[in-house]
Amino acid sequence: MEESQSRDFIRQVIDEDNKTGKYDGRVHTRFPPEPNGYLHIGSAKAIWVNYGIAHEYGGKFNLRFDDTNPIAEEKEFIDAIVEDVKWLGADFEDRLLYSSDYFQQMYDYAIDLIKKGKAYVCDLSAEEMKEYRGDYTTPGRNSPSRERPVEESLDLFVRMKTGEFPDGSKTLRAKIDMAHPNMNMRDPPMYRILHATHPHTGDEWCIYPIYDWAHGLEDSIEGITHSLCSIEFENHRLLYDWFLDELDIYHPQQIEFARMNVSFTVMSKRYLKELVEGDHVNGWDDPRMPTIAGMRRRGYTPTSIREFCNRAGIAKKPNTIAFELLEACVRDDLNKIAPRFMGVLDPLKVVITNFPEGDSEVLEAINNPEDPDAGTRTIPFTRELFIERTDFMEEPFKKFYRLAPGREVRFRYAYFVTCNEVIKDDNGEVVELRCTIDPATKGGDSPDGRKVKGTIHWVSADHAVDAEVMLYDRLFTVEDPMGHPDKPFTEFLNPDSLKALGHCKVEPAIADLPKGAGFQFERTGYFNIDKDSAPDKLVLNRTVPLRDSWARIQKGR
Repeated sequence: MEESQSRDFIRQVIDEDNKTGKYDGRVHTRFPPEPNGYLHIGSAKAIWVNYGIAHEYGGKFNLRFDDTNPIAEEKEFIDAIVEDVKWLGADFEDRLLYSSDYFQQMYDYAIDLIKKGKAYVCDLSAEEMKEYRGDYTTPGRNSPSRERPVEESLDLFVRMKTGEFPDGSKTLRAKIDMAHPNMNMRDPPMYRILHATHPHTGDEWCIYPIYDWAHGLEDSIEGITHSLCSIEFENHRLLYDWFLDELDIYHPQQIEFARMNVSFTVMSKRYLKELVEGDHVNGWDDPRMPTIAGMRRRGYTPTSIREFCNRAGIAKKPNTIAFELLEACVRDDLNKIAPRFMGVLDPLKVVITNFPEGDSEVLEAINNPEDPDAGTRTIPFTRELFIERTDFMEEPFKKFYRLAPGREVRFRYAYFVTCNEVIKDDNGEVVELRCTIDPATKGGDSPDGRKVKGTIHWVSADHAVDAEVMLYDRLFTVEDPMGHPDKPFTEFLNPDSLKALGHCKVEPAIADLPKGAGFQFERTGYFNIDKDSAPDKLVLNRTVPLRDSWARIQKGR
């Protein structure tokens, strides 16, 4: 991953720590996702921050699953997250870790706190605990269980672990201060009873740690130096520090940074899950989704996503980054690496009347003008061709420079072509163009020096491969779908976010590309081969158009 171009506030803290010898000059970070959904572009930002900093300082980076809630967690999500982190290029080496790896150690630490009189087993229900907690203007009240003798809490906690009590009947709580101005310090829960099968530990446990209890312990056990969290954990830092100080164990430093929001999408797994379960999209990896899996399927590259995160930077206050910046990063990267092909999404037949029937020619085409090492390919030219329907106009307006009756244009890599006759069906729709080539212009240049203003792409009708092309656009019609509290965010779903085009015609070489391969259709956009593509059904996803038309469309409404 690319190094930051400036010293953001996190790097400034680390620079100072290294100067003073704190942590002996080590830098060790972690990315701790909860496996209750797929990662999204905001997760990519967190990965970029944690891995990018560790990499820059020659440190270590852990991938650690926060698997403390077995009800919401699935093996599917674990596997998807591992794949996404690897694909993004964040190398966690052999450090694929789980919170559940430390359940016994966390339990032992909890016993220590009980023995110190700093934790107790509480009999209040969740509703009662909320009532006793108070609010920001009212101090909380002590639980009737708060002064329970240490030995009794120890006994009850052991019995909680062995499964003696039903779900929700008891919790283990820290004994801090029910009048504390920071609500997180008002005797927060540490363990709850939950009889559920865990995807990693099975039925070994029926009590599970609360994240605030587990977070600092995991960091301490793994030797993390800088625990980089999103900004909502800022008010939890006091509790993070309290647990580690009371246990008197190794103490990492928690540093918070702002989450990244992106316009025209939602960035919460809760709402992404609602989109999936409500059948508003076709799964977590739908190419319209802001998930890493969806963007990978759509044809986004790891480099482009990392560059997007790099340009977005690290902030202390929440910010929203324009979706157009993400698209620009994708275009910039694909422009350098994507091979070029020709494809026709809305075919119009062209017959070259002065080209012999049954003959074909092999023409040379450049694979990528941005990459001299990409070489060339050959494409077949025949009597019958397909062009894009929008590249012809029977009565052209003034600045329309493409094909029209009597007009000469260049067919890319082929010849100068003149339209001589327009064939229509009974409904008056144009179904075929009769044209002629100038044989002297083979390759696309005229020996007499005459110029043409239009160059259009084409494919051989005899050799073209049929394809279904999926045109993806923004999932929402407004920049902030969550910014309308009086309406559900799903009300702003874009009805035109997906258009499926059948019977498209593409160069034959595209059929030989592997699934996931990206390329550019000249003058059209960037595409890739969908994972569901098959030899008898080629499916292509549009990654991004060559130019952004969204702003222009919006202005015209």
